[in-house]
Amino acid sequence: MNAPTSASASASASASTPPDLHDASVPAVSAGFRLQWEPAQGNHVLLYPEGMVKLNRSAGEILSRCDGVASVAQVVSQLETAFNVQGLRADVIAFLRMARAQGWVSWS
Repeated sequence: MNAPTSASASASASASTPPDLHDASVPAVSAGFRLQWEPAQGNHVLLYPEGMVKLNRSAGEILSRCDGVASVAQVVSQLETAFNVQGLRADVIAFLRMARAQGWVSWS
């Protein structure tokens, strides 16, 4: 039995491993999910066929900017401008990684 070559092993690993998140990554809400403002709830919700996720304000603000056009750096800049604060990058990155683990977002 032949052992896999390093090229085939790395190709198989990269096929199953999502791309790393960096400033130039472009996040978007995943197919099958829809983000909307819910006046009755007083916040954003993430809808999917089996239910709904009620988002806190921070999550809603981040996801509402994940439009498949803006990069992570642009999302961070928009949030820092909107809330007149600096240093949000680490929190945004952490949230996006968690959201990807939940299947809520993807990025390119």
